[in-house]
Amino acid sequence: MSRLTLLVCQALVAVVFLGLWQLFATVPVFGRMLLPPFFFSTPVDVGSQIVDWFTSGVIWKHLLITLWESVLAFAIGSLAGVLVGFWFARQPRIAAIFDPYVKMVNALPRVVLAPIFTLWLGLGIWSKVALGVTLVFFIVFFNVYQGVKEVSPTVLANGRMLGMSEKQLMRHVFWPSALSWMFSSLHTSVGFAVVGAVVGEYLGSAAGLGYLIQQAEGVFDVAGVFAGMFVLSAFVILIDFGVTLVERRLLVWRPDAAEGRG
Repeated sequence: MSRLTLLVCQALVAVVFLGLWQLFATVPVFGRMLLPPFFFSTPVDVGSQIVDWFTSGVIWKHLLITLWESVLAFAIGSLAGVLVGFWFARQPRIAAIFDPYVKMVNALPRVVLAPIFTLWLGLGIWSKVALGVTLVFFIVFFNVYQGVKEVSPTVLANGRMLGMSEKQLMRHVFWPSALSWMFSSLHTSVGFAVVGAVVGEYLGSAAGLGYLIQQAEGVFDVAGVFAGMFVLSAFVILIDFGVTLVERRLLVWRPDAAEGRG
């Protein structure tokens, strides 16, 4: 499938979804409204709300704050996940000692941690960043750890037979093996970094997309709630696109990546 055909199909899915939503929210079916506008709003009202936010400039402040929180959470969580993942994979004894504690912390519900971070770090951006880091870290950590552990024993043995030092093995064997796993996790982590920021804002803040959604929900403005979610979705897609560009740059040696660039 060509890229143009793929884009057309993706756009068609969105058009059909929005069309059905508008239809069922405005036209009764067998005398009954399947999607009552009071509860579901309509795409037209949601679109009008989004346009109003951008034309009036109200949303820019909230977008920038959420962007900053998400980028910090994504960067800190990803870097920590990569470093600790490599460390644990290369130090089996350390991994075995901390294994139950890692699983225990990973099992903690993040929504429960949000009020604790707010208590510790206040209502500023750092409580949201901390929540986002807890979501991003474990996704990247487990993928990098597995990526390093999945290195082919044959390739590793050949490298050592050729006299490679640990530094050279890390650069030419372990790192390329972990890259694919790492970028796979980063695509997922983008969404979780934003989710962490927005949930933190939703539970306590004075600005951000989560705050905007919470304010709309407080006055039963369903169009505002859906508008915030659509802006949030587009926001995540744009950040993920940036990750994809970096991935193609770093994984140029992969056949599919090379074809993608061509």
